[in-house]
Amino acid sequence: MTEIKGIIPPVVTPMYEDGSINEEELANQVERLIGAGVHGIFAFGTNGEGYILDEEEKERVLSVVIRSAAGRVPVYAGTGCISTRDTIRMSRMAERMGADILSIITPSFAAASQEELYLHYKEVAEAVSMPIVLYNIPARTGNALAPATVARLSEIDNIVGAKDSSGNFDNMLQYIELTRDRDFAVLAGNDSLILWNLLAGGAGSISGCANVFPENMVAIYENFVKGDLEGARKAQDAIRSFRNTFRYGNPNTVVKTAVELLGYPVGKCRSPFHLISEEGIRAIRQVLEECEKAGIR
Repeated sequence: MTEIKGIIPPVVTPMYEDGSINEEELANQVERLIGAGVHGIFAFGTNGEGYILDEEEKERVLSVVIRSAAGRVPVYAGTGCISTRDTIRMSRMAERMGADILSIITPSFAAASQEELYLHYKEVAEAVSMPIVLYNIPARTGNALAPATVARLSEIDNIVGAKDSSGNFDNMLQYIELTRDRDFAVLAGNDSLILWNLLAGGAGSISGCANVFPENMVAIYENFVKGDLEGARKAQDAIRSFRNTFRYGNPNTVVKTAVELLGYPVGKCRSPFHLISEEGIRAIRQVLEECEKAGIR
């Protein structure tokens, strides 16, 4: 199976003013990220607005990403839906198209027990032959994958990792501790915890900030791997000022706005999640200018 490691950006989905997908710029973003040294590309993740794309659009996005990546890095596809049936259908679509790894978010809106979550993922895993990375982001979905459930799921052959976006370091740490004796990769979903994930035995991050500062985010991982902890720490600390701008709006919207301000025509997030105040735009622009002067890219 493809090794799960490093910095994997959930690439933004560029859009024209009318909200349609800008496939040319999507290919450009994939090329830009691979050129910066990322270790994978994640199509229609949270920062890729997978929550608001229809199924036909997801197929188009995945097709562009796979074609643009051209086998240079693994392609992750976010195929989680609310129902098990829909998740299986989308996962089989990604498998058929040639994605390398599935990222499957927990079902949302309706509350699910841990046993229901376990059975959901087990049934999906049995329906495909691809590696699966679990995706825990309870603030968005309302359902949290408990560490004990992740440990149970890690016993299924093709469930090979988990992304934890809870922001709770102890939760992520328990994922690592309870799966340490298995070939199981735990990825940080909170960009502030990437270095701490690695120090605890994790595998890296699915990093939204890598859309903005791909070289810097890659440096966290690469410096850690070569034993340069001071370099890794400096790269980790470098994104604090940018993350502080998340108070001005949805983090997905802040990230996409920042990529646009860097000069790439990625457009806005799809309505209604598309507004940033003028104060917020000024703050983001100021941080980007300061980072540029400091050589943070």
